[in-house]
Amino acid sequence: MKKIAITGNIASGKSQVEKILLSMGFKVLDTDKVNHFILMTDISAIKEIKETFKNEDIFDENLNISREKLGKLVFSKGNNKVKLEQILHKRIFEKVNQFLEENKKEKLVFVSIPLLFETNQEQNFDKIVLVSADIDVRLKRLMERNHYSEKYAKVRINSQESEENKIKKSDYVIYNNSDFTNLRKQINYVLTQLSKL
Repeated sequence: MKKIAITGNIASGKSQVEKILLSMGFKVLDTDKVNHFILMTDISAIKEIKETFKNEDIFDENLNISREKLGKLVFSKGNNKVKLEQILHKRIFEKVNQFLEENKKEKLVFVSIPLLFETNQEQNFDKIVLVSADIDVRLKRLMERNHYSEKYAKVRINSQESEENKIKKSDYVIYNNSDFTNLRKQINYVLTQLSKL
């Protein structure tokens, strides 16, 4: 089994790449979805988050954790991001290890990890595929898709390591600035290279 990491900064289009790979029959784990699942269902994580941020407004009208409010909090105040990551990352990577174990008979498996480099996980994968998009494209996507203000969208973009640095550390780069046909063509090229491993 070859373990392939998919990474890329916010709004680069990782989910599009994941969907194409899934449609081709590959096993893909999206750690963003794992993160959302933990926030909704992991009682111990939810309890820890509520205790850590008990003096902050992070709840929706049903007293569940609001991902939108939590996101704005951790990207606007001091070391809240670090506090949240300490709670979530250990649980996320437990799920990653479980996924890899369950699919160990596959030739290629893919794990989408937006913060691959920030969490120093790159050494755990055989190859790294970076999904890249120009900053103006990503800014527009965030403002349209997530309804972020331009100021907050820039805060989210600037909170991550630069794409230039990540390109240097990656084995393959998929540029997601244009149309679906071009994206699929690039994915097919990367898959051809990975099949030679």
